[in-house]
Amino acid sequence: MRKGFTLIELVTVIVILGILSAVAIPKYADLINAAKNAATQGALGGLRAGIYIFYAQNAVAGTARFPSVTDEIRDAMAQGVPANANMATDINTIITTLTAKATNASAGWVYINNTTSPDHGKIFAAHNTDW
Repeated sequence: MRKGFTLIELVTVIVILGILSAVAIPKYADLINAAKNAATQGALGGLRAGIYIFYAQNAVAGTARFPSVTDEIRDAMAQGVPANANMATDINTIITTLTAKATNASAGWVYINNTTSPDHGKIFAAHNTDW
């Protein structure tokens, strides 16, 4: 007597594997996007902390102010500007200084430097200013 699987058993296993992969692949793609968003939000938190530390150090010195140029932001970050995981790798650490909230595809981060704006001193992800 021969041992092995019948054709029906093999086809059943292949169908089950196909159904599982059809369900798992889209969930995996969502997981990648969620991981990129979480990494970007974490980096954004670090940038915001650096900016507020800069502000606090200047406030203690008697001249409370936010960074006026992106070089001061870079200097405030001990490990350098973190990457924005949702942007292209060649621009993900670039900070663009604007006078109002706006998305910007040519940078990783948008910093608002406008003393008349309620968003003055805030930094946002360049692809999503809701964060």
